[in-house]
This record gives sequence, C-alpha cells and structure tokens, in this order.
Amino acid sequence: MAAKQNTKGPAWALFDRIVARAAPGGQHRNPWVVGEHGERRFEPDFQTLCLLLGVPLLLKANTQSGVPALALDVWLSYELRCAGFEPDQTWPRAKHPRILPLPLAKLLRKLNGSDLGDKLRKIIERDGVPEVTSASASVLGKNYKKQVDVIITDWSTGPELLISTKRMDSSYGKNAPNRVEESYGDAKNLRLRHPLAALGFVFGLRSDILQKEAATAEWLFDQLIKLGREDDAYHATCAVLMEYSNGTAPTDAGEEPPEDMTREPGAEPEDDGTPADELDVDATIDQLPKVHIRLSDTPPDLLPSRFLAKIVDRVLDTTPVTMHREARKRRAQAAKA
Repeated sequence: MAAKQNTKGPAWALFDRIVARAAPGGQHRNPWVVGEHGERRFEPDFQTLCLLLGVPLLLKANTQSGVPALALDVWLSYELRCAGFEPDQTWPRAKHPRILPLPLAKLLRKLNGSDLGDKLRKIIERDGVPEVTSASASVLGKNYKKQVDVIITDWSTGPELLISTKRMDSSYGKNAPNRVEESYGDAKNLRLRHPLAALGFVFGLRSDILQKEAATAEWLFDQLIKLGREDDAYHATCAVLMEYSNGTAPTDAGEEPPEDMTREPGAEPEDDGTPADELDVDATIDQLPKVHIRLSDTPPDLLPSRFLAKIVDRVLDTTPVTMHREARKRRAQAAKA
C-alpha cells in the first residue's frame, strides 16, 4: 500500500475492524483467569495487539501521524472493555466520535430511532460539540492540562483512570531520557489533582534496542519500574517490547506531534487520508506485517498482564461496590486457566 501523508482515516477503519472481530457482536471475552495455585491474573489478548501494531507498519505511518502510538491506545481501551467497563465509558471508544461523555451516549441510545435522536447524532458525529466531543482527551492536572491517551471518566465522578502511552522505535539513547523526564512531570501533575484516579504509563518499545543499545534498555527498564513505585508517580507502568517482521518499522519523523493546549475540542478528523470506503478492510488485515511481543525479555514488573491487573484493581478498589458492577463480576468469575 502506498504511503500517505495522513493515515488516520484508513488506520481507524482497520483498528475498528480488528477490535470488532475480536469481540463478535460486541461480546468481549473475560480476561481474568485463575492459575494452578489459586492466583488470579489478567491474560491480555496479544493476538489483537499484534494485529493493531501491524496497521501503522502497513500504512507506513510515521511518528508525526500519531498512528503508531494510537495502536496501543486502541488496544488498552479494548482490554478495559474486556475487563467489563462500559463500552462508551472507555476512551478512545470503538467508534466515532472517540471521546463522548457516557451520559450523552446513554441519551443517544434512549433516543435511538427517533427524529430527535437522528438529529442529535448527526450534530455529534458530523460537527462535533466543543468541550463534549473530541479526537483526544485533555485533563487538567495540578498546573496544566495534559492530553491523556486512555481514560475512564464521567461528569459525576471525575477521572477514574488515566493512562499515558509513548512509543520509541529508534534513536533510543537520544530519546529515552527525554521520555522518562516528561513522564515524571506528567505523573506528578496529574496525581496531585486526581490522587484517587488509577494512573498508568505504557511504553511501546521496538525490541531491537536489546541488541543495538542494551545499556539503554537496561536503564530504561529500571526507570520505568521506579516510575511505578514512587508514591507521587504512576500506580502501574508497562513495557511492550515489539518485534517486527522483515525489518519493517514506523518511519521516524522525529518526536510525536506536540499537544496543542489552545485548540478547542471538536469534530474528529477521522478521514484525513485514504477514504475508509476505498479499503477492502478484511483483505487488508490479512496482509498486515507480523508483529511479535517479546514477553520473555520483558521485566516481570513491566509485563502487560501485571499492568492491566493492577490498573483495573485500582479502579475497583477506589470506587463503591455499586459502580462498575460488570467489571467486578468478571473479576470474581475468573475461570480456571
């Protein structure tokens, strides 16, 4: 497939289809299992993650497009829905608009099929509503607003879960210190205003760092682990070690696009590249480059399974038992592995 300057349109079409195939009819698997010794653990769907990570490789999406990092966001939101959280409550949602307050989503469901509902849906999906719908979520921390990549929030509760994601596919020694420094500042900014919210950090890292810059990898893993142990930083941190087939990798166009603190949220520019209706989505998914997650080389404290278990537990432990009933039910009904 030819490279496009803007790739979010076709990327979303592929992301949505991959997630839909992983949860047929909107029925998500229960990720909780019980091991041989009675321990409960969270088993992520790595097959779906690998497919999602193959999308930016196929589209040749560079880092400035935001698509490589978006693959992680889509997967984490999908895993939270598998854990039992409300589909419209986990952002980014599995459909446009990606950011939509849960009460408004419930209103649209109630008005479904009515003239008023059709009119309201057209306004939301076509024009967007400032401060209501958006392509991304920005949350006010202690001193400044911070774009948060994966979020559970509501008008009545405020943020309950805030996950930031980063990716690094090259220039490890140059970029790693900056990413760690940024993450420390962002964690403190968010934690001080939202001390009860589950705060997480996920770092997608190309596995060739283990061969090319082993010392940098060792240092980075150590810093990520410490980020998840500090009282004023994250409750959980994670490393996703990604191994690409045939030497493919996202084009490194420099840093990820900077956040625009002055832009008002509005309609999401989903179709800014190849129109989605020009894609044979299922056939394209079958052609995705292969990606493998190097779990055996990931430090135990940074495993995705541990991260997801800790972050879900944190949300459930800091909310009343009358909230998130499906998530509590799924955790309690963990199946034998």
